[in-house]
Amino acid sequence: MHMMALGQFLFSLPTLSFNDFKRQTSWRHPTNSRVGARPASQSLGPGDDTIGLSGLLVPEFAGKRIYLDQLRDMGDSGKAFALVSGAGESFGAFVIENVNETGTLHTGQGVPRRVEFDLQLKRVDDIKAEPGGGVDPGPIDDYWEWWL
Repeated sequence: MHMMALGQFLFSLPTLSFNDFKRQTSWRHPTNSRVGARPASQSLGPGDDTIGLSGLLVPEFAGKRIYLDQLRDMGDSGKAFALVSGAGESFGAFVIENVNETGTLHTGQGVPRRVEFDLQLKRVDDIKAEPGGGVDPGPIDDYWEWWL
């Protein structure tokens, strides 16, 4: 069983397991100053939607550092991927903004026995998702298709 999937990458005990899931969602409300009244505000819709995953990798017991490199390769591609929880909840399409890694308790060969990682994801329009990553954008203009 997996905890979450980002495209075809599965977060699980054998690959990478995360301890913390943090999500921050914002909306845009610019204001204009007015004389004798509070500033006028207008909703312009959704703003940034970011997700942070952090966890611990202990290569001697669970997970391998190569999976962090796979996430880096996905980030290098610049593509967006569908993010889906292990329970089936779809969060939408996300790009990888950054991957941070801290290795401690090194062996004599310099290999860390404990690796803490942080992954930052940013939401993009679902239509921008990599088709092979699990998001099917469908037809672009199918609104009136039911009528035909």
